Amino acid sequence: EPPCRQQLRHLQDSAGIAARLPPRLEGRWVSTGCEVRPGPEFLTRSYLFYTNRLFKALQFYYWDPSCRDPSYSLVIKGKLRLRQASWITRGATEADYHLHKVGIVFHSPRAMREVASRINQTSGEGCRGFLPPGRSWAPGALYEVLSAKTERDCTAALGFAMHELSLVRVERHFQPLLQPQQSGSRLVEELYLGDIHTDWGERLHYRPTGYQRPLQSALHHVHPCPACGIVSRADEHHPPILPARAALPMQLSGSWVSTHCEVRPAVLFLTRYFTFHGNNHTWEGHYYHYSDPLCRQPTFTIYASGHYSQGIPSSKVRGGTELAFKVTQARVTPMDQVTVLMLNASEPGSCGLEGSWSAGVEQDITATNGCLALGIKLPHTEYELFKTEQDTQERSLLYIGERPTDGSSPDSPDKRPTSYQAPLIQCAAASEEFSNYISLKYVGRKDANRIEALKPLPVAFLLFIALLFLRWD
Repeated sequence: EPPCRQQLRHLQDSAGIAARLPPRLEGRWVSTGCEVRPGPEFLTRSYLFYTNRLFKALQFYYWDPSCRDPSYSLVIKGKLRLRQASWITRGATEADYHLHKVGIVFHSPRAMREVASRINQTSGEGCRGFLPPGRSWAPGALYEVLSAKTERDCTAALGFAMHELSLVRVERHFQPLLQPQQSGSRLVEELYLGDIHTDWGERLHYRPTGYQRPLQSALHHVHPCPACGIVSRADEHHPPILPARAALPMQLSGSWVSTHCEVRPAVLFLTRYFTFHGNNHTWEGHYYHYSDPLCRQPTFTIYASGHYSQGIPSSKVRGGTELAFKVTQARVTPMDQVTVLMLNASEPGSCGLEGSWSAGVEQDITATNGCLALGIKLPHTEYELFKTEQDTQERSLLYIGERPTDGSSPDSPDKRPTSYQAPLIQCAAASEEFSNYISLKYVGRKDANRIEALKPLPVAFLLFIALLFLRWD
């Protein structure tokens, strides 16, 4: 079986993932590598949850995308209370948190100067003298930027908020042991916390509906993970310095597929599958959309294709490559009755042939310039950010820019992303590109009430589909 299809099948079988509701958070959770937040900000995180609901979270910020040159660290202490299962994001638990104090440690005079001037400029009365002008940098000194006791809060200037704690999901699965002499598997636990808004001005009051890159349990993580031990041993005075990685040239050609069921803000669950043809700069992508967090209940699939520009190194996000993607053709396959009804009810001429949609049948939407009901416009250009990396097992990963949180599309250069989505993994090299993978096939499955249920065989997904809240207007 071709490796791309195998990976998609593996995703559809949900790869043995279990998620407990409510989740158990006790213990330490750490970043598995250098994380990029919109801005861009480069950071690693180490969060410790106690059995009495108290927590101590460490966030380490860096000047560089390899997390080797620390600028400052935050120590965040507070209390977290898990509440009910989320109505908006299936599979997540909502939580309330209360911050007791936040302290900052500067790792260089430059970091101290920059942060102090930001706080002095943008904060209210209580923060204006945060650091007296003549105060010199003291390594290891901890300065309080938030205290519940004294009601002082100078964190806004840092773009700091802990709303990520208001949406929580823990996934457990077993990683097969790689060494031939070992049999069995090893437990892996991942903590998904709420996403950070892509627009800096919105992040202070945004309530997450998606997730950011997961933290892994310091005890139960994927091996090997060179960063995990370094991050879990670090403290605010000794920030983690991650191992140097060779910078790789951007190699897009070949086929790439999701590594797990992905969630988008405004709550879409999907898997993606792309093929890039480097020789003529064309691309094709499949986006498989689902209604559940394990990607088992398909709603619709989009196939799109077009061409892309020569990449140039990003001046804004070091380590990233800027590309422009043109989407010229698209096809949609509705996979459930709800989507069929919605497409058949859409405005005539706005989405394929009027009233002609049926489950499991693919339809070209190029002639109607896309599909209004699904937020697809054709032709359409997106301004993108890409990077390729190798993981610890030497597999190639592709990071594509994070979608704007508000559901819009990066359709102008100023909306180009400054952070990334979950990585795709390379499943076929350039020489093995098979266009025949891409044909959609279905197997009928009689479900309990004897209705012929449509079960897509794994295939895959796309780049530009910011599905807006489906609006019935």
